[in-house]
Amino acid sequence: MADFAPAFEKMIHDEGGYQLTDIPGDRGGQTYAGIARKPNPDWAGWQHIDRKDFGSATPLVREFYKTNFWDRVRGDEIKDQAVAETIFNFAVNTGVGVASKLAQVIVGVAPDGAIGAKTVERLNVCTAEKFVPTYALAKIQRYAAICNKDRSQSKFLLGWINRTLQGLK
Repeated sequence: MADFAPAFEKMIHDEGGYQLTDIPGDRGGQTYAGIARKPNPDWAGWQHIDRKDFGSATPLVREFYKTNFWDRVRGDEIKDQAVAETIFNFAVNTGVGVASKLAQVIVGVAPDGAIGAKTVERLNVCTAEKFVPTYALAKIQRYAAICNKDRSQSKFLLGWINRTLQGLK
């Protein structure tokens, strides 16, 4: 079964590490370690961040990603590490529902946005060599659609594509 620890390390690198950012045009607003304040205003780490006590927020980051993303995409139940990592990483970037629906489409399950037993079963019989590149193309299509719908998001496109391509290594 897939392991959260290496998936987390790759993802936190993709999110820029333990940095506090406030990028103009980023819909999530202020972000720490990839955790956006607007959609996650109640995250316990913000009280530490607001006091500039970043060290106390660090352990909460791992817990946040495990609970809100890895567990929701059922990473522990996916046999192949690369398959679990790419779904988890995309879920962090676009949301669990979007990442799950794309995975479901690829493995031929009705896309409802929630990975259940049937999706896990299909993921576990799909090889990483087939799933990962197909999923990467689907992710790039999703990013292009975001930018085509809202041109202000185009400044993030190259980063999103690079993140996707890094996942193919």
